Amino acid sequence: MNPIARRASRTYAMPERSDRLDFYIRDQTLRTAITEPHKHDYFQIQINLGGDTQQHIGNAIRPFPTGAIAFIAPHLAHMIPHPVQSRFIVINFALDFLGLDLDAYDGRIDLSNVPIARFPELAPFRFQGDLDFKLAPTDLAEVERVARIMMDIDSARGFGAVSRLRGYLLQLIGLVCAHYADPLLQLAALNERAVNRRDSVSKVMRHVLKHLDDDALSLQSTAEAAALTPGYVARLIKKETGRSFVQWVTDQRISRAKALLADDTRRVKDIAYLVGFRDEAYFTRRFRQAEGTSPTEFRSTQFKRPTSHVSPV
Repeated sequence: MNPIARRASRTYAMPERSDRLDFYIRDQTLRTAITEPHKHDYFQIQINLGGDTQQHIGNAIRPFPTGAIAFIAPHLAHMIPHPVQSRFIVINFALDFLGLDLDAYDGRIDLSNVPIARFPELAPFRFQGDLDFKLAPTDLAEVERVARIMMDIDSARGFGAVSRLRGYLLQLIGLVCAHYADPLLQLAALNERAVNRRDSVSKVMRHVLKHLDDDALSLQSTAEAAALTPGYVARLIKKETGRSFVQWVTDQRISRAKALLADDTRRVKDIAYLVGFRDEAYFTRRFRQAEGTSPTEFRSTQFKRPTSHVSPV
């Protein structure tokens, strides 16, 4: 764990650092900045209008000069110490403020699994650790202009204010995305391949674990169930586990057999059947190869009680 994450002991909720629950924008004059590593359960954008410093976000510690913008995802450890007399703008907004159709679990989203092509407005948050977002003076002036408009709207909300705030927020994020389109798209393509790979691994492993009792379980049947080619599944499992497909499946069967052997009412023959072996002798041989002992001997060691020693009076 990185030092910032270790020291970030507090997670702030929106009401603690914002005047409203959905969206809040301020400059350096309205609140005192937090000067220690921390997290929060909302999205945050920090815009440096003047005063060079450093950004500590996740695992990255990099310069944060005038013109830089930081996109901080929820629950990400961070700290940006602003020097005295610096000028900056902070925007906080809740997960559902942008109205995105995203799956959230316990109020959280995993940005590494978000398809960036579908949700480009989340790209700067997803790849903050890979890129430094810094704008030229003219672009920074435009970002500040948009931010000041949002401050005016937010200070006196009326009918339609939320829609206007959402629109200006998307305009600000879109401006940064447009300037960093090439690196963001390259990172998004790499991310999509990683997401697809994780999905494939998950499909393969779920199928195998669900059908361990089936002696017909094979590389071919698993590939068909996951809508992948056998060659791709074999490479996937090898890369993920360091084992061949057959070796990995056998590992899972032996592991499940060890758990079942804890029930001394089950016969070894029945356990062999439950983990996909139709021949008890073959099961015993594979178990001994993996564990250095037979299933029966393994079970006896699990139920063997330590000898009690009585001290002489």
